[in-house]
Amino acid sequence: METMDNLAGRYAAFTARVVDGVLTKPGQAPVELRRAVFARAARLGGSGPEDVPPALAVYVDKVARHAYRVTDEDLAALQRAGNSDDALFELTVSAALGAALGRLERGLAALRGQEPD
Repeated sequence: METMDNLAGRYAAFTARVVDGVLTKPGQAPVELRRAVFARAARLGGSGPEDVPPALAVYVDKVARHAYRVTDEDLAALQRAGNSDDALFELTVSAALGAALGRLERGLAALRGQEPD
């Protein structure tokens, strides 16, 4: 059976490539905004130093905590605010990835007997 540290190390390079691909490669949404969305979602919402516009922050929090509650109207409102379909896709993926990795880190910390951040 693998230890948790081995699991984290085993997939660290893959995880880094995925995060790099989502957050730093050219896209419709600005890199800084994708990074801010990722960070906010990794904390599962709430206030932080990131610069995420208020309407988008509500959406990011919903994706991070209750993705099954996202509606067509949520996306339509963001489109009306000037976001393209491609930008919304990139921001949604950034939020989902941030939330997933945030949960993974908390889970691994709990298994090691550590308090999550």
